[in-house]
Amino acid sequence: MFKYFESRIRGTASTGLGTPPDTLLAFYWHFVRQTKLWYAAMLLTALSVAFADISIPVFLGRLTRLVESQDRVAALHAQWPVLAALLGFILIGRPLLQMVDTLVRHNVLMPGATSLVRWQSHWHVIRQSWPFFQNDFAGRIANRVMQTANSVRESVMASIRAVLFITAYGVSSLGLMLWGDWRLAVPTAAWVVAYVVFLRYFVPRLRHLARESSEARSLVMARVVDSYANILTVKLFSRAADEDAHVREVIDEHQAAISAHMRMTSQYLFTLSLMNALLIPSTALVGILLWSQGVVSAAVVATSVPLAWQIANMSGWVSFEIAGIFENVGAVQDGMQSISVPHDLVDAPTATPLEVSRGEIRFEQVNFAYDAERKVLESFDLVIRPGERIGVVGRSGAGKSTLVNLLLRFHEVQTGRITIDGQDIRAVTQESLRAAIGMVTQDTSLLHRSIAANIRYGRPQASTAQIEAAARKAQAHEFIAQLVDWQDRKGYDAHVGERGVKLSGGQRQRVALARVILKDAPILILDEATSALDSEIEVAIQEQLIGLMDGKTVIAIAHRLSTIARMDRLIVLDKGRIVEQGTHEELLALDSHYAMLWRHQSGGFLTELPGDDAVEPVAI
Repeated sequence: MFKYFESRIRGTASTGLGTPPDTLLAFYWHFVRQTKLWYAAMLLTALSVAFADISIPVFLGRLTRLVESQDRVAALHAQWPVLAALLGFILIGRPLLQMVDTLVRHNVLMPGATSLVRWQSHWHVIRQSWPFFQNDFAGRIANRVMQTANSVRESVMASIRAVLFITAYGVSSLGLMLWGDWRLAVPTAAWVVAYVVFLRYFVPRLRHLARESSEARSLVMARVVDSYANILTVKLFSRAADEDAHVREVIDEHQAAISAHMRMTSQYLFTLSLMNALLIPSTALVGILLWSQGVVSAAVVATSVPLAWQIANMSGWVSFEIAGIFENVGAVQDGMQSISVPHDLVDAPTATPLEVSRGEIRFEQVNFAYDAERKVLESFDLVIRPGERIGVVGRSGAGKSTLVNLLLRFHEVQTGRITIDGQDIRAVTQESLRAAIGMVTQDTSLLHRSIAANIRYGRPQASTAQIEAAARKAQAHEFIAQLVDWQDRKGYDAHVGERGVKLSGGQRQRVALARVILKDAPILILDEATSALDSEIEVAIQEQLIGLMDGKTVIAIAHRLSTIARMDRLIVLDKGRIVEQGTHEELLALDSHYAMLWRHQSGGFLTELPGDDAVEPVAI
């Protein structure tokens, strides 16, 4: 039975219905409509349970009528079928209804609807452009994706149950009181009117404070994760006290936000308790007055007072539900800031997979700037012939990394175009474009998985033998074979830690090289690919890279000019323009920009020239 209900909603079955809307009600409906039948089922079961609860005061009223009868035998004979039916319903029917309501809520909606929202939110967020993640804390984005799923589900379920219970129970109670005498219903009717006014006052204020509290909580999470993710820097610079202050600031702000939220919540609960305190005595007083005048029987009074008591009791429970709704709505509004962001770099509707037959790359009159004040590339033209190996040289800020990021389509060119084998990269799918390009970066980051999983990332269908062969080519097999992680996993099964922190810089770079070797893409980009290696390993790997470059179009960026001196052609960039190009020997013979850079090397590394304070721009 449990498996049946648990399998009704498969959260990861669909990637969603497009970008989640950026307005609150539309955002909720975007997810709720996908499981609306189960929310409707919950509404029906909750309504059934609410009406089932009415049976208890009715049962008490019938008992009172029975015990106040003069002819007890006749009264018992007349009342026993109704009493038996009510008793049977209370003992069997009501628990069955509660069981079905619990199955729908706990076994269908809680796991299924939560997973659906979380999966579709993650699916949308992870397809955002690279600058999207550069401009925010990874911890805050992750917190929003995780928390929003819970908050959407909880607030919808609580809204259905809270509003439904108080409405259904309030209407039923009023009806029963009116049936006894309309004057019995006056205190409850007055309470309902006051309750509506009460909600209209508190709801907007609590929702606003809940959102502020949620935003403050996300910022706390962001700063804490940022400190943990950069713990080596914190330790190296002995800045634990500074990190304390950095986190203490937002925790204090969060505490202030929580305090304001809880202050309003306390006012809300105190006001409600006063309203409830007036409801039961006033109903009892009206009932006693009517009974003393002979207008109603004791059974009617015995039914009305428990109804009023249960309304007051239910309103207390509803108040906690509504307080939770406000908090969850605030969390949803906070999460929407990351989840409801449209993708700013998308495939064209007619995009087709890239087909690389030769590997020719063309930059045609490309203009690009991160901001209006400074252009990075201006009227940039470059043709890289099929199978050609070029080295890109230039001082910081010359546009080297931007060139690569545009080719990978991490940013969009503003004018001009980039083509691969005649295909504009804006007209092909981003997945196929990046699948055709292998890249080793200077700042190597690995996934917190096994060595084998990290290398297999280059080709998911690769066999164990192919993974090992790639590792051998990257001079990584020997150190991998000796690895043992903190859970005693060995060799290729050993995990590398977050971002690969359990490995040295050189080891991480060799694993990254193995990953690219396994990918075997027709276009290869090397961004200082051997910078973290010692000289002996570098020499061995460079020989492997020469073999890896065979038949590929290669773009190599290096500050260590000796590593690219053997390229077919060197491109010298300065302020977004090509100022020189040719072989190493040809450029030295020109005795200009490249020759100057060569002379300013120290130990094979390119140093900044006097007066050069340019840095590579970052999109903000």
